[in-house]
Amino acid sequence: MYSQLTTYRVCYADTDQMQYMYYGNYARLYEIGRVEAMRALGFSYKAFEEQGILMPVLDLQAKYLQPARYDELLQIKTTVLEPPTVRIKFKYEVFNEQKVLLNEGFTTLVFVNKLTNKPCKAPADFLSALQKHFV
Repeated sequence: MYSQLTTYRVCYADTDQMQYMYYGNYARLYEIGRVEAMRALGFSYKAFEEQGILMPVLDLQAKYLQPARYDELLQIKTTVLEPPTVRIKFKYEVFNEQKVLLNEGFTTLVFVNKLTNKPCKAPADFLSALQKHFV
């Protein structure tokens, strides 16, 4: 499995009237974690798109355990549990500064050929970079 940690500070714009992070913003945290996990492997959404590969979200699941609060520094742990094929599934765990698990979730993304708008296999170089984490 492959995991990456990303930090994020909850800003005022992220919160609701109770100064809790608004529930819809967790999807954005997942994206931040996912993008940084890919970047740590040497890849980016932008480069995939330039190669003609899109990665739309097929599925999103979230479980809210405790609220993140204004000005807290969060750790987003993003994990790829299995090597991707046409789909890639990410697991997310969001912790506060006391290492309390606040939120956990999953997304499934599909690799799509930009020209045909049809699913395609994950790029070979991306698979190769991930493969060493699954030995």
